[in-house]
Amino acid sequence: MELVVENYAVIERVRVRFHRGLNVLTGETGSGKSIVVDALGLLFGGRSAAELVRSDAKQARISGIFEAPDSKAGREMLDAAGVEVEQGELVIEREILASGKSRAFMQSKLVTAALLRELAPHLGDIHGQHDQQQLFSLDAQREMLDAFAADATALSEVAAIFTRWRRCSAELEELGRNDQEKLRLVDLWSFQRKEIDAAGLKPEEDAELENERRVLRNVARLQESATGAFTALFDSPESVSSRLRIALRRLEEVCRIDETFSDSVVSLKTAEVAIDEVSRTLRDYVDDLEANPARLEDIENRLATIDKLKRKYGGTVAKILEFLDEVSLQLSSVENAGERKAALEKEQAALAMEYRAAAANLTGKRKEAARQLTKRVEAELAALAMERSVFRVQIEPAPWSLAGADAVQFLLSANVGEEPKPLEKVASGGELSRVALALRTCAKPGAKSQVYARALVFDEVDAGVGGSAAEAVARRLKKLAASNQVLCVTHLAQIAGFADHHYTVEKHESKGRTVASIEELAREARPREIARMLSGHRVTPEALRHAEQLIELGLQTV
Repeated sequence: MELVVENYAVIERVRVRFHRGLNVLTGETGSGKSIVVDALGLLFGGRSAAELVRSDAKQARISGIFEAPDSKAGREMLDAAGVEVEQGELVIEREILASGKSRAFMQSKLVTAALLRELAPHLGDIHGQHDQQQLFSLDAQREMLDAFAADATALSEVAAIFTRWRRCSAELEELGRNDQEKLRLVDLWSFQRKEIDAAGLKPEEDAELENERRVLRNVARLQESATGAFTALFDSPESVSSRLRIALRRLEEVCRIDETFSDSVVSLKTAEVAIDEVSRTLRDYVDDLEANPARLEDIENRLATIDKLKRKYGGTVAKILEFLDEVSLQLSSVENAGERKAALEKEQAALAMEYRAAAANLTGKRKEAARQLTKRVEAELAALAMERSVFRVQIEPAPWSLAGADAVQFLLSANVGEEPKPLEKVASGGELSRVALALRTCAKPGAKSQVYARALVFDEVDAGVGGSAAEAVARRLKKLAASNQVLCVTHLAQIAGFADHHYTVEKHESKGRTVASIEELAREARPREIARMLSGHRVTPEALRHAEQLIELGLQTV
């Protein structure tokens, strides 16, 4: 993940690349460490404000490069927004104008802040005093429990049965909604089908009848023209056939002396055959032509019947026959509606029984996972200086869904004597960060869920923590960093010592203005910064030795 921040709060311009593993930000109080987290929050769809823009600047700009989400839901969001991913990277930008208005871009394409918020869980998760993107979501809590249970088979079975049950229920509902309307139309459909069936239409019949009618209406004219053509071609001394035979004999005489015209002789013979064929056809045509008033009347009546059907059911015979198929299908559906409804009701009842059994099985697995998760989270919280906290996973019946029939909610009591309540009602920012850390630490290796994002950001996770509890926090962050990119803002030297990559945030004066900067520390520079965290501005030899010990301890921890 790479972050560029310009003209944001006290930051003029910084560019920082965070690596895989545990990335730690340290610095004096008020140096601007949390500003980095806030800037990242804007890329995740956080609310902007005019006061965030650096004084005298027209706008603030934050951009970040993230690994593109590999989850199906994340890819679907990008596809729906028309955002194309290149080389597995996603570039997100946020501009905040001095007026307070803001714009968001993804791969240089203008997008909404709402889209950033929807996509955020697939890119990263911020845990701080004001940023609990996932921990308050009941759906996310259920997914965390399912990820801990690590039984995707039971969940997929419930989803498959629910999909079939919902499809069956929707068809039944559609049948019931349309029954009354269809019954009102049955008489009309029956009349229409009977009327079209009685006509006995054939495809292209109207075109054939139109042609026959034209012939019968023009018998005399056709006889005259066809006879004239026959005479010109064959039946006169000056006919084409006679003149062609004379020409052919002459050309054959030429050919007996000069073979140059042999091809021409062949061509004339072919023409002679063609003329003879046309002449015979014309002769037969003239012989068959005769006026037939009775047939003409029949054709006129038939075409009138077809025209009437065209006006009612379609402009062509093909469209009338299509309409007949549709009406027949509607009548068939009404006639078979009772059988179909009975079959659907039977299928729905069977699927409901299957769903109840599968959902009950899933509920049992969740309750067992909840008991185990409760014990492990409370043990983790105790190690994170929340030893008197009570954590509970509440599972209650809920409407049927793809995810089963359970409503899952995490409850916490951070103080002795208080009843466990939903997280958002009882926990402070620092406590929530530690609860999130405990939950993620308890996730089973290999368990996959969209709520376990690629980049995990912890701000104030060390609030109210010291001594051995600080080391416990550090060890859990280190463990998480083995499979996630973790960014932690901390004041504790114990946590900084475990960092894979250490950054310092400092304020200094430049041209009469306060400017914050971020620097990644080299290995040899880390002891002095950690010693400062231990002893204050005056770095003592003892503090330096202690800092080296903390770094060495972090290197030994996997």
